[in-house]
Amino acid sequence: MSTLHEVLWGNTAIRYALHRSARKKTLSLRVEPDGSVVVFAPETVPELRIAAIVRKKAQWIVERLRRVADVPPAPTPRKYVSGESFQYLGRQYRLKVQRGEAEGVRLSAGFLIITVSRTVAAAERPDHIRSLLIDWYRSHATERLPFKVSELSARIGVTPKTVFIREPKQRWGSCDANGALRLNWRIIQAPPKLIDYVIAHELIHIPHPNHSPTFWSNLGRVMPDYEQRRETLRKIGAFLVW
Repeated sequence: MSTLHEVLWGNTAIRYALHRSARKKTLSLRVEPDGSVVVFAPETVPELRIAAIVRKKAQWIVERLRRVADVPPAPTPRKYVSGESFQYLGRQYRLKVQRGEAEGVRLSAGFLIITVSRTVAAAERPDHIRSLLIDWYRSHATERLPFKVSELSARIGVTPKTVFIREPKQRWGSCDANGALRLNWRIIQAPPKLIDYVIAHELIHIPHPNHSPTFWSNLGRVMPDYEQRRETLRKIGAFLVW
């Protein structure tokens, strides 16, 4: 259950939804993609204390809200037909659907060619094509991303325990307390510089679990232009989710 609250920062009203939980040990704050502000807090923290923390983070919240408002409109839903554009390692490829006996996906001369079995009914074809594409992208992500992790690990000086290729709903990657990296297969669509940013970001989390000033400082030493890469990923990210 959540309750709605509001604090003033100068002339700016910041509205937020407060979620309390007995299992929550620390307070956390998040700006959602839809522009809503959500605070998660233990049941024991007074509302005045929570409001003070929100007010203290007001500048960060307002900046995040401005960035969310600057995100391009969501792309139109895919139809999975010939002529649609898909990305792989930052390059655009046109989808070319053909029917045949042996199903598969391959890159050729600027096309992402997908062969669909003649037995697949027309009504089922879009979902079937999407499934084949996901298998292809996941396979390439499983092959390429661990290699990039190894390459950047040597450069940064940290070693993850293991690397998983997953499909999280809202993250490009994550790192748990045991040093296990989880990378979203969809990031294989992005330009290599953005893939490197996601991986470096998660690797720095091994010694620095939180987004503290020390975390960003260490990431900046490894990747001085990380802010530009992060901003680019923020703007194109919605086009990589289908």
